[in-house]
Amino acid sequence: MNDHTPALTTLGADLRALRRARGITIADLAARMGRSVGWISQVERDLSEPSISDLRQLATCLEVPMSMLFAHASAPVEEQGYIVRAEARRPMGSGEEGLIEELLSPDLTDDFEMVHSTFAPNARMQARAHRPTQEVAYVISGRLDLQIADRRFTVGPGDSFRIRNEPFQWANPYDEACVAVWVIAPPVY
Repeated sequence: MNDHTPALTTLGADLRALRRARGITIADLAARMGRSVGWISQVERDLSEPSISDLRQLATCLEVPMSMLFAHASAPVEEQGYIVRAEARRPMGSGEEGLIEELLSPDLTDDFEMVHSTFAPNARMQARAHRPTQEVAYVISGRLDLQIADRRFTVGPGDSFRIRNEPFQWANPYDEACVAVWVIAPPVY
C-alpha cells in the first residue's frame, strides 16, 4: 500500500475516529466500559471483535446510535475509501423523530462527515441539540423550519445554512419531505 492509498474502512477505524473526535482517551473509554486499555486498543486495530453488549456500551459511551457500528457494508476493494454507492449508505439513528439519515462519507476517519437527511412531513425534533461542531447544510427539496440559538428561519430548495456550536432545533410542519445534505466537523456519528 502506498502513502496515497486510504486504509480500508473498518469498525476499529471508525471507533478510533469517533473517540478522538470526542476528545476521549483510550484510558477514559476503558474506564467507562470497565475494560482494559489493551482491549480497547485491540478493538480499534481490528485485532479483537467486540460482542453485541460491547457494541451497545461503545455506542452509549461514544453517543452514537448502534446502527452506526453494525452497518459496514463491503464495497469492491477498488472503491473502498473512495466511493459510497446509494444502496450501500450506512443508516444512522432510529428515525423516531421522522428524520432518516445516511452517511455519505466513506467512513468517519476524515476531519468532517457528509450526511444525507430526509425530514418526514410533519416531523419535529423533540428537544434542542447542542453539539461542539460546525455544520453546513444544503436543502435539496422541501422546506424546513430552524431555530439556531435564538433566531428562527425557514429554508427551502437551494438554500443553505450554518450552525457553529450553537443550540438548534428543526421542524418540518409541511406536507412534503425535506431533503438536505450536511457537512459536519468533527464527525459526530
